Amino acid sequence: MEALLYLAGIVFMLIGLGLSIGLHEIGHLVPAKLFGVRVGQYMIGFGPRLWSKRIGETEYGFKMLPLGGFISMSGMYPASTTAGPAKGVFRALVQDARSANDETIAEGAEDRVFYRLPVWKRVIVMLGGPLMNLLLAVVIFTILVAGIGVQQGTTMIASVNECVLPAGSSATECAPGDPATPAAEAGIKPGDVLVSIDGRPVSTFAEATAIVQAAPGETLELVVRRDGADETLSITPVEAERTLTDASGQPLLDDAGKPVIKEVGYVGMAAQMGFVQQPLLAGPEMAGDTVARVGSMILTLPVRLWDVGVSLVTGGERDPNGPLSVVGVGRIAGEVAATDAPILNRFSVLLGLLGSLNVALFVFNLIPLLPLDGGHIVVALWDGIRRAWARLFRRPPPAPVDATRLVPLTVVVATLLIAMGALLLVADLFNPVKLLGG
Repeated sequence: MEALLYLAGIVFMLIGLGLSIGLHEIGHLVPAKLFGVRVGQYMIGFGPRLWSKRIGETEYGFKMLPLGGFISMSGMYPASTTAGPAKGVFRALVQDARSANDETIAEGAEDRVFYRLPVWKRVIVMLGGPLMNLLLAVVIFTILVAGIGVQQGTTMIASVNECVLPAGSSATECAPGDPATPAAEAGIKPGDVLVSIDGRPVSTFAEATAIVQAAPGETLELVVRRDGADETLSITPVEAERTLTDASGQPLLDDAGKPVIKEVGYVGMAAQMGFVQQPLLAGPEMAGDTVARVGSMILTLPVRLWDVGVSLVTGGERDPNGPLSVVGVGRIAGEVAATDAPILNRFSVLLGLLGSLNVALFVFNLIPLLPLDGGHIVVALWDGIRRAWARLFRRPPPAPVDATRLVPLTVVVATLLIAMGALLLVADLFNPVKLLGG
């Protein structure tokens, strides 16, 4: 059964990845067709063709390796003006790129080429793919936090401590001299539901905790619902050293990564954990926070890749927040699906992984280097700047930017991307990230 669940997690992530790639390419395809560009192919995957069907002028299909996708637009770059044998490796690469580009320009459709579009239309076409991934991430995170909810302490009391113990204490029983907790003295019982504290209604345990922690030594009126009826109790928080936690019950950490301990009001009760639905805007906010984290990771990508290589050679533990290959993501998805936890908990984690994957696709594709979408956007913007400069000084419009001249740089970038993928793949196979203590 565990093996089937593990496989189900991998299949879930593969389907999610295929959907993400497909929508990314639709983000390019739809505006390209709306702007009149001839699109010859829409393909998911690379390598040998598994299936395809031509609808109108476009061939739609799937290829063997589901690690990406592409659309083939007519005339990404200006047609070649010269021909002949190319001397040198780089010149040969440039000439091959020009020849391949020329083949996409169908006879009679010379005006339906990408490079002739106004700059703003070219930017929209190339931005369409990454923006589809961002939109999908927002939808996923909104379903996750507003539909399912975030696991937090609810207003139902799960347990009441009998005595006040020091912060970080490992003791499980009270000693004769330990003072009783305010919650025990007030008569709070497991199963009670918090209604209000100090006249303020509470809907989460985090709200109740904030009120209690801010009122050491003050007597508070506490309303609980017990057996369907409301009861009013009095409770006086004591001042005690406590480890501060977030809404999900996880310890807050300082800049050094150590738990934050502070003198606050304390009563000694713990909440029943459950999924608490958040406002709709929490989905976009979560996507924005993830974009910032992924962007920060990409800015330090060379250092992180070096750390992955070192951990692979030495067998050291990998950074759980570091980069992963598709295999690594699938492996984590399988482990999550096979854990001994409620189905809803596992499903929410898998949704979070898929949302984060789409954010990574959004941010990574905006890197301003060919062959990534960000590189094509930079080429279009540079073309627009040159034309604006010519208009400003009343000069003849310049020839369109010939990005095939950047093919040598593109090959270098592509080689680095392949090397990065290979490193992460090997690391995920032989020294995987351990998120679940495995």
